[in-house]
Amino acid sequence: MSARTARRGGYALAAIAVAIAVSILAFALPGRPPGRAFPTLHPAAAPPGWPHLSLPNGTAVLSYPPSLRRLAGDTDAVTAARLGPGGAFQLYLNATPRQGSERPQGWAAFRLRLLRSDDAASARQDAAAQGVRFRGGTGSCVIDDYVTRIGGHHYQEIACLVQGPTSASVIVAAAPAARWARARPLLLRAVAAYLVR
Repeated sequence: MSARTARRGGYALAAIAVAIAVSILAFALPGRPPGRAFPTLHPAAAPPGWPHLSLPNGTAVLSYPPSLRRLAGDTDAVTAARLGPGGAFQLYLNATPRQGSERPQGWAAFRLRLLRSDDAASARQDAAAQGVRFRGGTGSCVIDDYVTRIGGHHYQEIACLVQGPTSASVIVAAAPAARWARARPLLLRAVAAYLVR
């Protein structure tokens, strides 16, 4: 083997080693969103026959499938859900005005911290995106899954902080993890129909 061939082989090995090291670092560095890409939302009015709930402050409208029912809750929020036997949530939609320190930058991490500090024993990000188009605004979204401290219920959700012309609000669409694959298209449709003013 000539010296020139040996040098070429050494350069090739060095280039491969650098590529591997860069790949490892890219996946190990904090802040890299784990999991799959966030699905593309296509903002559009809800199908005919879907009921609508306006936030009490008038800044957003949540549309929901007729198979869900409006639920009472916080006075500043609106909720629609489908309950199963024993009152467990099968599908859940909620809209709430921004409560304080939520911001588009870092929304996914904020949402996971909120879940863990509230009632989740564990919470994991599956996908996230910023600059998501909504009807009347732009949002930052995360798809995550979490397990509740009480009962050990495993849920998956889409949660978006959406900025409208005058204010921001949060829409959450959730289902049990075991039902997620079937519920996801309907929940994405409800999120895509969310209107901010």
